[in-house]
Amino acid sequence: MSTQSAPAAPPTAQPARPRKPRVQRLLEVVGTEQLTPHLIRVVLGGEQFDQIEFKTDTDQYIKLLFADPALGLTRPYDLEALRQELSPEQLPVTRTYTIRRIDREQKQIWVDFVIHGDHGVAGPWAAQAQPGDTISFFGPGSGYAPRADADFHLMAGDETALPAIAAAVESLDAGARGLVVLDVANAHEHIPLSAPEDVEVRWLHRGGDFTPENARLAEHLQSIELPAGDVQVFIHGEREQMKLIRRLLVNERGLERRGMSLSAYWAYGRAEDAFQAEKRTPIGKIDPE
Repeated sequence: MSTQSAPAAPPTAQPARPRKPRVQRLLEVVGTEQLTPHLIRVVLGGEQFDQIEFKTDTDQYIKLLFADPALGLTRPYDLEALRQELSPEQLPVTRTYTIRRIDREQKQIWVDFVIHGDHGVAGPWAAQAQPGDTISFFGPGSGYAPRADADFHLMAGDETALPAIAAAVESLDAGARGLVVLDVANAHEHIPLSAPEDVEVRWLHRGGDFTPENARLAEHLQSIELPAGDVQVFIHGEREQMKLIRRLLVNERGLERRGMSLSAYWAYGRAEDAFQAEKRTPIGKIDPE
């Protein structure tokens, strides 16, 4: 009789967990506030506030849904049914925005929008929003919050990153150390930031709307000195600027890419849908292959 044991049975493959279905939430406009010439705040509230699964991170983002008003669609959109009825070009589109503040007492959220006239979809909606208007969205998702154990916080971005950076700065402990660099058109685009004493805030002025020639963020970050130790990074903005900053911080300064929150919110010369589609191509990637 053989003394060899029978071969072990192969491990049973575990079934993949079903993806949690995305739930479309519906809120209504409570009010709006013009913060700067190009930044408007929309305050949202409503019965579904208590159903939203908020995160603990400061960078909580929602994906707002917009449809062509001429189609007369009713929110919340039945996307499965609409895919059967409409052409791809007619389907509602999503636009991603950071929640500036969650007011649990008033059951409201603040969402700040960068406005450039009639360009885009979300900006014109925000500029014309009236109390009682409704908006539907997915989320929130999240991925960043300042760590209390970080030795130093580096935050930077253009106007599109202002809401996320403002929320992060407000959450810092009183003893936090750091540097915040914001690249905006001019002094009229400043907003109040409640930063701890040892967190410096620098405003860079391009002198007008963003162009590759007047962008100052990447160039300015080349000149800064970072302390030794654990530097936590949050930098978001225009895509080509983010590529330059990634090379500067990772390749030249030797900062660890892992754990760094650095990505593009938009790309110069690209409509939102084209920008999103390019994220899957080499030109749209911040990190080299």
